[in-house]
Amino acid sequence: MINRACAVLAAMACLLFATGSFADQPVDWQIDLQPAATAIMEQIRWFEDYTLWFIIPITIFVLILLIVVAVKFRAGANPVPSKTSHNTAIEIVWTLGPVLVLLFLAIPSFNLLTAQLSIPKDPDITLKATATQWQWNYEYQGETPLAFDSYLLKDEERAAAGKEDRSIYPRLLAVDNEVVLPVGKTVRLLVTAAPTDVIHAFAMPSFGVKIDAVPGRLNETWFKADREGLFYGQCSELCGKDHAFMPIAIRVVSEEKYTTWLAAAATNLGDANKALMASVDGAASAVQLAENVSK
Repeated sequence: MINRACAVLAAMACLLFATGSFADQPVDWQIDLQPAATAIMEQIRWFEDYTLWFIIPITIFVLILLIVVAVKFRAGANPVPSKTSHNTAIEIVWTLGPVLVLLFLAIPSFNLLTAQLSIPKDPDITLKATATQWQWNYEYQGETPLAFDSYLLKDEERAAAGKEDRSIYPRLLAVDNEVVLPVGKTVRLLVTAAPTDVIHAFAMPSFGVKIDAVPGRLNETWFKADREGLFYGQCSELCGKDHAFMPIAIRVVSEEKYTTWLAAAATNLGDANKALMASVDGAASAVQLAENVSK
């Protein structure tokens, strides 16, 4: 019993401090938004909960009205229909009511849009994402320039890439090269599509980011991840037959690990990724081992 308790405690500790084991991704039967990893996404989640305080009562109220009308004014109970043409009080209520509801929704909505569209000055990192059918190309702009392609990871490539754990690297979401960014840093994201391509969209649910990638146009947004982990998104604009196979993966790590990875990736991206995975995913292995012992 003592050994089992120790194993459980070890597993819980690893879950608390491991970064590789925290992969934000869709889950089966999910009806809620993904956990927030940025302040903007926190606001989005709050706004969703806030709107439900209006949507649910209005829906119930309309349902009750429909039932009352269907029962009270059916042909059997009301053989002689009313000839009322209007009701001033009702018309005032159904005009002012929606106006007030829209006002209460508009103010926080505009505040959220302002926060999303106000790009912070002097961002720490500028990242450019270029979409093509059907992959993403990333360019780090700064003192250490770096560019690479990111493809959907095929099943036969998992072993060589060291990404066989599907709980961390899920099917149809895992990629060969993740974007690596430091936690707590403001990232300016430039998004476009190849000149001869179609419209795509860069969507990262946990960050509250969704922006079109339009050929010949450079769109701009920003985010600042406030926790480490591996985050998944996808192209969210129908772009052709492989639209469903165009994932986005961003690995957020400590600033120290990011600096080490960036310096190594400038000369050898593959080795840099493997070294980073070894330092991050090692904790995830400890979690699995502890879980097996506890059983």
